[in-house]
Order: sequence, then structure tokens, then C-alpha cells
Amino acid sequence: MKFVSEFRDPSLAGALAERIRRWDGPPVKAMEVCGTHTVAIFRHGIAALLPPEVTILSGPGCPVCVTPNAEIDKAIALANRHDVVLATFGDMMKVPGSYSSLSEAKAGGADIRVVYSPQEALGMAEGNPRKAVVFFGIGFETTSPTTAFCVLEAERRGIKNFFFLSAHKVIPPAMKALLDSGEVNIDGFICPGHVSTIIGSRPYEFIPREYGIPCVIAGFEPVDILQAIAMLLDMRAAGKAEVAIQYSRAVRPEGNPVALETVNRAFQEVDAEWRGLGGIPASGLKLAKALKGFDAELHWDIRPGPSREIEGCRCGEVLRGVYTPSECLLFGSGCTPEHPVGPCMVSSEGTCSAWFLYRPSDQADAAG
Repeated sequence: MKFVSEFRDPSLAGALAERIRRWDGPPVKAMEVCGTHTVAIFRHGIAALLPPEVTILSGPGCPVCVTPNAEIDKAIALANRHDVVLATFGDMMKVPGSYSSLSEAKAGGADIRVVYSPQEALGMAEGNPRKAVVFFGIGFETTSPTTAFCVLEAERRGIKNFFFLSAHKVIPPAMKALLDSGEVNIDGFICPGHVSTIIGSRPYEFIPREYGIPCVIAGFEPVDILQAIAMLLDMRAAGKAEVAIQYSRAVRPEGNPVALETVNRAFQEVDAEWRGLGGIPASGLKLAKALKGFDAELHWDIRPGPSREIEGCRCGEVLRGVYTPSECLLFGSGCTPEHPVGPCMVSSEGTCSAWFLYRPSDQADAAG
């Protein structure tokens, strides 16, 4: 199968791994900021192939994980209204808010429905004109175009009982926040492939320009990721800092102009809260002023009360690359995929979930 089998070729992967193992420069810490990369790195055993001098950290690349409790609390408060149907992606159902989850609210009688796309929620609203349907939208630049298209379609079709609660976020500002915090020494970024198919490579250019740190946009197969690591090391060895595209079969420097134009019509950038990172300027997406009639937060007075964090959960520190999952006292005992405590274990793209499912126990113990 073209563009898949060759990127799983054991001989190519082995040659790249050997090339990486010959690294004789100073220690390098690279960070990936994509949940799909997180899972792929552990599922394919890539971390075990790297020399001790080369470390891959997992950053805030899981959209479910970075959604703060306050946003989840708003969704639960809306869902508990008798006149509202709340629709969202299945990943959000078990994520704990301050006091409960959407799954618990549904068990308590709230009308919450899992959808695979916002268009499904739009169909619910069109088919039930006497019921208010709210789509709780989360995700990075990968999913925001579909939400944007959906709200523009609702406007075009004159559907008045459809609303959006947007928790969409933008990745590059979070990368800047990580660098500005100085908590973790980051020598290079593996940039998210899915996000970059939409935004292209240009939004990352401030990182090499202002921080002198190289970036590589990578695909998701073993050869993709190993090649991206090798490209980062080559730039470090040459003293170069630029944005390189390894995932050239899907990513262009300009991104996807149609998707970007749709997002720009439907959304405006706003300051947003991220779990573990706090407030980040211009890192969130809310509906544009021209579409404010679809904004659930403007239509209802949503007051869920003060939010709180789960005691003992270190998901925020894991998202910043400060902690590894095994350094959380709850990991593997009080917190497992079957009985998750925090969102990093709830989501299939969460770092804690990936560690639990794929990382050998001896490596996890050594890391902790």
C-alpha cells in the first residue's frame, strides 16, 4: 500500500535507528506535541531504540487532556438543563470535571449524545426544531475546520436551535508558552502532522527565528518518526534551526487554504485556559461576532461554580513535560485506563494511557 507499507519497512526503520544511535553530540531533548505521535512512539517501541543522549518528551498534544475542568463544568451545567441536548465526541464522556463527568451526568438523566462529527449534531437540531442542541467542540486545528463549516452551514440553512460551546485550541501559542516558561529544556520540536496539514509550516517559523530551536513536521508511521528525529539531530549537529517538513506527502508550507479560510470566517482567536499551562494569549477559538447567535455561552447564563483540580493527579505536569507518568503516585495503581482519575489516562491519546499500555514495565520503573 503506497505511503503506508514503505513507512513501516523494518530495514528502513533499522537503518534510521542505527543512524540515531551513532549520535555523538551533546544530549538532546525533543518534544512532540501530538497525541497520535505519543501513541505511535510507544506502540512501536521507538523510545527504546534511542540512545541515552536522545530523549523524546510528550507535550500538550492531546486536545481532550488540555481541556480544563472549567470548560467541562460548563458543558455539564448545560447538559443538566432539561431543554438542552448536548452532543460531543466520545473521548470527552469520561473526562472528569471538577465534580463529575459527562458520563455521570448522562447516567443521571442528562440528554448527552456521542457524535462522530458536528454535522451529526446539526442533523439532530434540524430534526428536532423544538429542542436546543449544543455541540461541545474540542480539538486543535485538525477538527476546528469541520466545526467552522458546520456553524456556517447552520447559518446558511437558518437553523436557529443549534448552538456551539467551543473549547477549540491552537497549538503554536502553547509551544511558545512552553519555551517561555523555561521549565523544561527543549532542543527541538516534532510538530504535529495532522495539525500541520491544515496550518502548514509557516506558523512554527517563530520558533527557530526567536528561540534558535529546530522543528520537524512528522508523519505517524515508524519510519516517519525516526526520520524526523534524525533530521532534528542533523540540524543540531550543523548548528541550524529551521522548520523542516518530513511529512511532505500531506503537508505544504501554506497549509490548506480552503480550511483556513473557513476557520477564519467562523472563529476569532481569544485567550484560553489550558490544563497544566494556564492562560495562553490567542490560543483559543470562539465564534466570530457575526455568528454570536450560535454561541451557547451568550445564549445561556452558564454558572457551573468554581472549578477544582483532582487531588494527586499530575496530568498538568505531564502535559508540560515536567513529570513522566510513572512519577505520579496514582499512575498504575489508583489510575488506570479502566479506572482513570485524570484526562491523561482517559484519552487514548493521553501520555499516561500510552505509557500504561505500551511502555515496558522495566523502562517505566527506570524513568520513575
